[in-house]
Amino acid sequence: MIDLNDATQRSAAAAEYVLGTLPAEEQRQLREALHHDLALRAEVYDWQDKLLSLSRHAAPAEPSTALWPRIDRAVKAMVAATARPVAPSRAAWWQRLGLWQGLSGAALALSLLLGVLLVQRAGPDASGPRYLAVLQNPSTQATGWVVELQAGRPLRLVPVAGADVLPPGRALQFWTKPQGAAGPTSLGLVQPGQVLELPLARLPSVEAQQLFEITLEPETGSPLDRPTGPILYLGRTVPI
Repeated sequence: MIDLNDATQRSAAAAEYVLGTLPAEEQRQLREALHHDLALRAEVYDWQDKLLSLSRHAAPAEPSTALWPRIDRAVKAMVAATARPVAPSRAAWWQRLGLWQGLSGAALALSLLLGVLLVQRAGPDASGPRYLAVLQNPSTQATGWVVELQAGRPLRLVPVAGADVLPPGRALQFWTKPQGAAGPTSLGLVQPGQVLELPLARLPSVEAQQLFEITLEPETGSPLDRPTGPILYLGRTVPI
């Protein structure tokens, strides 16, 4: 078991939790502690930002010649399956961070390709940096929404799958968390299957590797300043 009062063990455990390498029993211990330990949660956020930023230093890999035909087939298959409702995940979003390391290159390329195609349909470019976030279900890796960010334009949240079927008395809530932030910021409720536009002034910042998520909450939204329900979709911004 982890001694969470020991600063060294605490920091090491938070890092391994983000990487997804903690043994199952210690992972359960840390997951339970995250519900009430705000300092531990902040340490997990900090390790998340540090470790995910290392991906920018990885050498680019040349895709095989078979990759794009596979993406084309996968896009056609996904379009045919968009009517299927996505089952919500049962874990809070900070408990699912390690799953990012499990995304395959082909699945990520497919999601980004689909997102870029949607953004290109939105109209002519405005000036300033442009970012895209593909939001996927952490359990199924199914793409549900795309976030488009650009200076001089409102944020656009675009559904790319069939509308989620929500339980009675429940709603979708949209969140963001820049790197280094102590916690997420609510961007309000989302209507299933509908495009949402928000002024950039509503966001705490606009940057690469910014986290966006959609969670299942009470019909009036989370009663706290953080998600209380299961994560449905999660993604980070990349420059385009």
